[in-house]
Amino acid sequence: MTDQPLAGRTVIDLTTALAGPYATLLLAGLGATVIKVENPATGGDTSRNNAPYLGRDGLALGRKHDDDMSVSMLVRGRGKLSVTLNLKDPRAKAVFTDLVRDADVLVENYSPGVTSRLGIDYAAVRELNPRLVYTSISGFGTQGGPGSGKAMDSIIQALSGVMMTAGEPDGDPVRFGLPIGDLLAPLFAVVGTVSALLQAETTGQGQHVDVSMLGALTSLVACEPFDAFEAVGLPQRTGSLVPRLAPFGILPTADGHIALCAPTDSFARGVLRAMGREDLVDDERYRTRDERVRRADELHALIGDWCRTLPSTEVVDRLSEHGVPAAEVREPREAVRDPLVRARREVVPITHPRHGAVADLSATGLPIVFSGASVGLDGPAPALGEHNDHVYRELLGYSEDTVAALAADSVI
Repeated sequence: MTDQPLAGRTVIDLTTALAGPYATLLLAGLGATVIKVENPATGGDTSRNNAPYLGRDGLALGRKHDDDMSVSMLVRGRGKLSVTLNLKDPRAKAVFTDLVRDADVLVENYSPGVTSRLGIDYAAVRELNPRLVYTSISGFGTQGGPGSGKAMDSIIQALSGVMMTAGEPDGDPVRFGLPIGDLLAPLFAVVGTVSALLQAETTGQGQHVDVSMLGALTSLVACEPFDAFEAVGLPQRTGSLVPRLAPFGILPTADGHIALCAPTDSFARGVLRAMGREDLVDDERYRTRDERVRRADELHALIGDWCRTLPSTEVVDRLSEHGVPAAEVREPREAVRDPLVRARREVVPITHPRHGAVADLSATGLPIVFSGASVGLDGPAPALGEHNDHVYRELLGYSEDTVAALAADSVI
C-alpha cells in the first residue's frame, strides 16, 4: 500500500532473538519492505526454536510436524520476507552487496565485533551505499561493555537499576515480567532510524544509529529522581503502595485488586467521598498532599479496609463516579482481548500461515493510529528462506542457475 508511512523503503534485517526483530517488526508495520536475512547453517533466527509451537494440532511445547512454527516467530516475523544467506561464507559477500546496494536501512543486533569480523560493519557498508541508515542494537553499544559485551534482558535489568525500583523495601530484587530491556531499545532504534531517514533526505547521507539496551533502560530509570528520593529520606522501593503520592497504589478487594491513582487534592477528596467518609474530606490530616504523604500508611490502611469489603467492579465504579482514576488489575489474557485495543488493532489475533486459526492467540499490533496513513502487520510470518526465489531472482535479478548453485553450496 502506498499510503503507508515507510512505503517504498527497504530494510535489510540482520537481527535475531527479540530486540532487533521487534524493531524491524515495527518498521514492517509502518510499511517498509523488510528482508530478513537468516543463516541456513544455524536454522535461522533463534526465535524459530522457542517453545511453544503452533501447528495443525494446535499449541504444543515441542515441535511435532515439520511445519509447526514457534509462536515467537509467528509474532515477530509478520510482514517480513525471509531469505537465507550464510554471511560467514566468502561467496556471500557479493550477495550481501547486492542486497544493501539499493536498500534504505540495515538493522543488526550482533555482539560487538561480529560485524567487523564478517566485513559488514558500518564502515564497510557505507562504501557500498552512502545513503544507507545503519542501525545497531546491542546490550552496551557498539563499543562493548561489561564482560563479553553480550547481553540478555535480565542482565540489562540488573545493571540498569530497575530491579531495585519495584518490590518491598527490604525484599529481593524484582525482575520485570515483561522483557523490558529487550522491548525498550528497539523503540528508540526505530525513532533513531526514522529520524536518520528524514535527515538523509536533506543531506543525501546515511549514518550509523547506535542504541544500547542498557542506555535505553537506564535513561528511563533516570526519568524518576530516585537519587533525590534517597537524599531526602523517601524510599525508592515501596512495594504495592507509593507513600509519596498517597493515596496511590495497588489495593486488594474482595475478589481481586484495583489500581488507585489519587495524588491530587481533588482526587483524594473523591476517594473519601466514594468511601462515604464525608467527615474526612476537610479533615486537616488528609486535606493537603503533604499531610497525606505524612500519614500515608494510615490513609492507605483506611482505604484498604474499605476495598476489601467490596468486589473490584464496585470499588472502581464508586471511585469513577467521583472522578478518581482507578481500574481493575487484569490478567494478561483478559487485557489483550480488550475490545478497545482490538478495535484499534493495537493487539491482533495471529494464525498459522498454513493451518489458520488453530488456537486463540494474540500478538502485538502497531499501536499508532494515523489519520492519513495505513499501518498494520497483516502478512504472516515466513518459513525459513521462503522468499529466496522472490528476492534473489525477482528483486536482484539472479538467474535460476545462480540461485540453484548458491543453494547447492549452502551459501543461501
